[in-house]
Amino acid sequence: MLSPVGTTDGDALHSGRVRLDAVRTTVAGVLLAAGEGSRFGQPKALVKLDGQTLAERGVNLLRAGGTYPILVVTGAAPIELNDTHTVYNPAWRVGMGSSLRAALQALTGTGTLPGSSTGTGAGIATGVGVGAVVVALADQPLVGAEAVARLIAAYRDGASVAVAAYDGQPRNPVLLAREHWADVIAMATGDQGARTFLRARPDLVTLVECGDTGRPDDIDTPADLARITALRD
Repeated sequence: MLSPVGTTDGDALHSGRVRLDAVRTTVAGVLLAAGEGSRFGQPKALVKLDGQTLAERGVNLLRAGGTYPILVVTGAAPIELNDTHTVYNPAWRVGMGSSLRAALQALTGTGTLPGSSTGTGAGIATGVGVGAVVVALADQPLVGAEAVARLIAAYRDGASVAVAAYDGQPRNPVLLAREHWADVIAMATGDQGARTFLRARPDLVTLVECGDTGRPDDIDTPADLARITALRD
C-alpha cells in the first residue's frame, strides 16, 4: 500500500505502510561469518588484519558501501558488534547456504529483525522495509566498499540481481532483490550460498565490474593471511 501524502519513510515503516520508492532504495547488508575456520585453526571472523577482526572489516565494508540495517550471521563463535543485528545460525556446520537462509528468513519471517548486538535485545521492525540485500563474506577482506556501492547503484537502476565481477569473473559481494529471496532460500544448500540460484537464473544476473575497487581474495589458511597482509603492506 502506498503511504499517504506527507508521510515520511520512517512513519511508513513503523505503520506498516511502505512506499514503493522507499523499498526500492532500502538495501540491507548481510555478513556471513558463521564458519569455524577448520583450515585456519580458528573462526576466521575473529582473525585480525590491520588491528581489526575480519568481522569488523566486513561490517565496515557494508556500512561504508551504503547498506542498512546490517545483519551478521554467527555460528561457531559469538560476535558482538555495535549497530548490527546478530542472527545466530544453529545449522552453521551445514555450510554457507544455511547462513544465507537464516539471514533472509530473519528479514522475511516476521518483518522484525533480531535485537541489535548493543545489548538492547529488542526486535527492530525494519525487515519489512528492505527491498534488497548485499551479501558479503567475512573472509574476503580486500573487497572495497565501492563494490557494495556499485551493486546498490545497479539495483536502483533496475537490476534485481547484481554480482561483483573482477576482470569479468563473478565473485562477491552479491545483491539480491527481495522478490528472489524465496527462491534463494529454497536453493541455498551446503557451501553454495546463492551460487545455485545464480546458475539457475543467469538471465537475471547483472555483472558489475569491480576490479578497480579491490580484490576478492579468500583467507582460508594462515598462509593466505600472510599473503594478504603482504599485499596490504
